[in-house]
Amino acid sequence: MTTAAPAELPPPAERVAIISLLLVFLCGAALGAVAMTYWTQRQVVHTARTGGAGINMSVDELQQQLNLTDEQTRQMKSLLDDFSHYYDEVLSFGNAKIMTILNDDQKARFKELIRKHKPLQDHGK
Repeated sequence: MTTAAPAELPPPAERVAIISLLLVFLCGAALGAVAMTYWTQRQVVHTARTGGAGINMSVDELQQQLNLTDEQTRQMKSLLDDFSHYYDEVLSFGNAKIMTILNDDQKARFKELIRKHKPLQDHGK
């Protein structure tokens, strides 16, 4: 009965290259997951802010269409304002956490992406 010889490991330089490639791939996958989560959450909140599916309703329109009392209108404005501030805080916290895992070049590019998308975030306000 013959036993199989143990598999030989690749030379150290090749191991470093393989591990580096694997780490780059995993970091890319993780960053992609974070970006997708961020984008999805932003879209959900934008939909909630605008009344869904691109419909933009003002508090005045809600007041008229739902026949809200003055007190209900005041409460609606307060709730929407609170939600808006909460959403902004969540985004800031998330962005700060993302920045902790990025290198300097990625941080600069991420800040640019945030700047480009800022008008979209402010659309529902």
